[in-house]
Amino acid sequence: MSGTKLLRTALTGIVLSATALTTLQGTAVAADAAKAPKAQPAAAAPAASTVGGIEAETARALAASLSDAAWRNRVRDAALASEEVDLQALTAAAPAGAGRELKAEVADADVRIAEAKGLGSDIGSLLRVRLADASMREDLTARTAPLVAAAPTDDDASTITAYDSRGTAHELDADTVPERPVYIVGVDGAKAVRAGLEVLNEELDRQGLASPALQTGAKSDSRALADIGTNSTGFWTTKITSVNVGDLKEPWFKGDAEVFTLVTGFGKDGVPRVDPVQMPYLDSENTTYYPNQVLVNWSNYKYNLADAVMMEDDGDTNYQSLAKAIAAVLLTITDQGMYIPLVDALLDAIPTSWWTDDPDYVDSWYTLAKEYTGRRNGAAANGWMNVQPYWVSAL
Repeated sequence: MSGTKLLRTALTGIVLSATALTTLQGTAVAADAAKAPKAQPAAAAPAASTVGGIEAETARALAASLSDAAWRNRVRDAALASEEVDLQALTAAAPAGAGRELKAEVADADVRIAEAKGLGSDIGSLLRVRLADASMREDLTARTAPLVAAAPTDDDASTITAYDSRGTAHELDADTVPERPVYIVGVDGAKAVRAGLEVLNEELDRQGLASPALQTGAKSDSRALADIGTNSTGFWTTKITSVNVGDLKEPWFKGDAEVFTLVTGFGKDGVPRVDPVQMPYLDSENTTYYPNQVLVNWSNYKYNLADAVMMEDDGDTNYQSLAKAIAAVLLTITDQGMYIPLVDALLDAIPTSWWTDDPDYVDSWYTLAKEYTGRRNGAAANGWMNVQPYWVSAL
């Protein structure tokens, strides 16, 4: 599982001469030697067949590029000015030197990540870089030579691998924020999940588990959902008035959580259906949010009961494959003339190998009733939500 979210950045350039570069590098490495974790011999390029592999490959390339002092300062200024930096945009704006040389590699990595996640080729840039922790800001100076890492795909990992500008690998304790500044290379989770759920929706529709519209956002959902209504006067929904998740298991190197919920039940035709609901506001654990977000559109369902499975994705999820796996199981379930919970079937449909990081199970809610008002605790005791019936009037 995973969850605490994104990235920090902006600009204040300090351009150093080629002569100063050599001096600065030596000074930076010496100044940080006491803070450096144990170093390993220069590592071979990590495998790049998965999103995690591509991120690690990019992290190693970015680390090497930081031997260019002018580019290193440009990255530092960006990382101090924003929570996340678009790596492709940053390299494209580099006037010359290592940053500009990195541009083609980053653009290629973005394309391969989109393919690995089953997203469209038109999604644009996905890779982001951020300072791993706010406590590192004071130490991120012009004299500092930061390490660069990609978050591992296994949240149970005891160490993560970071690289310096010489290509040397350093093992960092996954449970302790390092003193030496570290940049984390990762994917824009919110953008990837938003695009991924659209792909999931389209694939579920092709597989026969039709979802007429993707439910996203919060208060504006009622207007968007009105377009789906089967009734000229409006339709009933269930709205989340508040929600809290107890454990998203997001270590220091991860970033904010990217949460979505799969609502499932029997459609009007008696065939199981799945409706993805993005929850972009649900960033942190043990925090109560008040989204007023529509969770279930009851005009889509045969019975007045539905289930909800909350998940989080910040890894190698391929949304086309996820939809096909879900469809392969749910389409074997037939309507028996009475409601059958589908949570277990949906969870069983997800390949075991995916549970290491993506998509991570957060909690589930069985038999959400159309008429229910009040607090519902999740079956895994990891979250709760307050819900209430909400009538959406037709335009």
